Amino acid sequence: MTDRVLFVCHANLCRSPMAEYLARRLLAGRPVAVSSAGTDAVEGLPMHPYAADIAAETGADPTDFRSRALRPEHLAGATLVLTATRRQRSVCTALAPSVLHRTFTLRQFGRLAAAAEPPEDPAGDPLRAAVEAAARARGRLQPAAPGTDDLRDPIGGTAADFRRCAEEIERSIRPLAALIVAAG
Repeated sequence: MTDRVLFVCHANLCRSPMAEYLARRLLAGRPVAVSSAGTDAVEGLPMHPYAADIAAETGADPTDFRSRALRPEHLAGATLVLTATRRQRSVCTALAPSVLHRTFTLRQFGRLAAAAEPPEDPAGDPLRAAVEAAARARGRLQPAAPGTDDLRDPIGGTAADFRRCAEEIERSIRPLAALIVAAG
């Protein structure tokens, strides 16, 4: 069974699709599937043009991307759920309470993964080992200020705003990729 990372934002048009495509590039060659959804998404819309430009820079073709509304089965099938905001994290855990311990905001998880000790015994499951290592790091870090964990929505902004958002997403995903590599 392939491990799955699910990225969640509001409309599944900007942040979560950019995260999906950036994570696919950063996790290439690893047994991890990546997808995205939106808590308030309208099904079937194309990615925002600025987000699509960034996704295309990963080497993938985003023209077939279509938004999808978050459903409980998306959450249940995910090894790790990473949301754009604390509000979306709350929606996910209300929709599927069983995902509580594997649902984080993207920025929160990036901080935890960066502070985590490399997994000692991944037992052939590097993503699960990475999630457990990041969760253990939670007790060693000071709590973040309110709002620190939220990823600003670039919708309505310029191409530069989307670029800054994508850079923040990538900075948050890199520690996850490093933990997965360390886990084998």
